[in-house]
Amino acid sequence: MNTQTQVRNGRVRGEAPADLADPGFWRLPRSERLSAFARLRELDAPVRFTPRTGSGAPFHALVRHADVRAASRQPQVFASAPGVTTPEPARWAKAVFGNSMVNMDGAEHAGLRRTISRAFTPRLLAAAEENIGAVARRLADEMAAEGPGDFMRSAGARMPFEVICDLMGIPVSRRARIASRIDLASEYVGVRRRGLARLRVPGRGLRSLARMQLDMAAVARERRRVPEDDVISALVRADVGGQALSSRELGAFFSLLLVAGVETTRNAIAHGLVLLTGHPEQRELLESDFDRYADGAIDEIVRHSTPIIQFRRTVAAECALGGRTFVPGEKVVLLYASANRDASVFDDPDSFDITRSPNPHLGYGGGGPHHCLGAHLAKLEMKALFRELLTRRAGVRAAGEPRLVDSNFDNRVGSLPFTFEFCHPNGAQ
Repeated sequence: MNTQTQVRNGRVRGEAPADLADPGFWRLPRSERLSAFARLRELDAPVRFTPRTGSGAPFHALVRHADVRAASRQPQVFASAPGVTTPEPARWAKAVFGNSMVNMDGAEHAGLRRTISRAFTPRLLAAAEENIGAVARRLADEMAAEGPGDFMRSAGARMPFEVICDLMGIPVSRRARIASRIDLASEYVGVRRRGLARLRVPGRGLRSLARMQLDMAAVARERRRVPEDDVISALVRADVGGQALSSRELGAFFSLLLVAGVETTRNAIAHGLVLLTGHPEQRELLESDFDRYADGAIDEIVRHSTPIIQFRRTVAAECALGGRTFVPGEKVVLLYASANRDASVFDDPDSFDITRSPNPHLGYGGGGPHHCLGAHLAKLEMKALFRELLTRRAGVRAAGEPRLVDSNFDNRVGSLPFTFEFCHPNGAQ
């Protein structure tokens, strides 16, 4: 392993404070990982890490806010292709399932993103915003009727899933099956396995993805015959540069929207409830004037929890950044979880402060062409749900610690017990 820093003026030498290429690092408590990121930010240059198993390429960790932001805004230098995840998607997987938009660069990415953006018409988004409020009220009503339980099953995971399905136009009859496909497709992002789950089965997630795409292909065929006012209908009639979107392109985008759109928002919602429960003074402030403080609270929840921990980039042209010169072919990892705790940008970065201003967090990416396409939708969903959870007579709060899934990719919550501020013995309001 080579974790020696290449430094200027010889000021910083020695081993990195932790090995980010070691799966064991990602099993550490989150507080220890954040402390390691803080020590890495103090070094003069990004550290190079080499996986011990030989299963991945060496990479440099970009941990400072300025470096992550700069790399995000130079896609011609720090390319998303061939893939932003670890491991990178295999060529055969791209051929079968289509290439995700997050792994594209240049004109290919711009053309597809522009086409997809056009599908989200102002009329469709206005209807979606109204629907988001209705979904949030319905879920809060159901939570009140059913009583305390697992927040993820009651609302955390259901909120983004229901909104995405409504927006896309997925029939209710298909949703339970698609939800199970999403769970299985994202199940193997962790780094720790227990019992039979220690036997990693890479094909299981891919099979779930394939079945989900078959489900979506069936809906797409229906919309081609009988279009409706939804995203699927808009996309099956769309084209890029005069060429209709292929089934693989549609499938890859549907998978991205369903898996990424649901997973990131559900985790932010869950972490938000934990933070507001653990910081009663912040919750009280938010409840005192929800409309005044809600936008700041959502941004601070995203900054503090950082649902996506990291994305990978491949160096496409020689570039100097953060005290190091990178050459083509090298890999860098953009650690959003570290950048969002950079004390040179955020005062008292480990504190949770819904009045933090400015709050230039990188929770939706560091800007540039890959800034999260669904950021606005995610904010609306979180705002609507927290309005219902916090402003009713019997507000919802976390009833214990969340069960986190160890991962080097996303800050995932597996389950979270919840209760009400004021409950009858049977759990009803």
